[in-house]
Amino acid sequence: MDYCISDIHGEYGMLCRLLEKINFSKDDRLFVLGDMIDKGRDSVRVLKLLSSMSNVYCIQGNHEYDFIKYYHSLMQSAQDYDEVLKKLKACFPYDGDLLDWETVDWLEGLPYYIETEDFIGVHAGIPLKDNIPVALDEVLPEEFVYDRVFKEDYVLPEADKCIVFGHTPTRFITGKDNCIFYPKNPGLQSNSDIKDFCKIHIDSGVYLSGVLSAVRINDCKEIAITHFGEKIDE
Repeated sequence: MDYCISDIHGEYGMLCRLLEKINFSKDDRLFVLGDMIDKGRDSVRVLKLLSSMSNVYCIQGNHEYDFIKYYHSLMQSAQDYDEVLKKLKACFPYDGDLLDWETVDWLEGLPYYIETEDFIGVHAGIPLKDNIPVALDEVLPEEFVYDRVFKEDYVLPEADKCIVFGHTPTRFITGKDNCIFYPKNPGLQSNSDIKDFCKIHIDSGVYLSGVLSAVRINDCKEIAITHFGEKIDE
């Protein structure tokens, strides 16, 4: 099975519980659409877990992008690399001592989008021209990680592949902490085929709602947990 998740924001314990709930195994794939760090207490633990798994594929969100920009700014005037790492560790007040150069290098090398046979995964959005996504290799990193227009419910891209994204908690769109599915056919009530959706918004706003969600790509089912236990499907 293939799963997408976004905006974990340092919630290591919840990530582990969600992986347990979906029975994630070596035969599955997990696609993480950025913002793994900040806000929660266990950013580095999240990074170390995800980077250690060969069937997990991550991209940068705006929080990783900003962290790498800060890293690059430090390196421009660095004379002591140990001091650089010390300053990077300070970005994570709860578990920064766990940060090492291997993790920094892994973060720096992450791409800005994922494309599979079924969907395109980005953190924030993809610019459109005549309502069609522009070529991915023409998109600036800042557009992938900072976009605030793509989330709007009137933005319905015309593309062969569904676009899955996070970045903005869905409660700011619908008032609910659920993933939002945008069907290509407005009359579609429900479907399990990702090809029937033009986009899926998957940031359930864990740092606000206490809800961490994943979407199973194979049947477009949302699986979620809360700080207090399993989330009851509505």
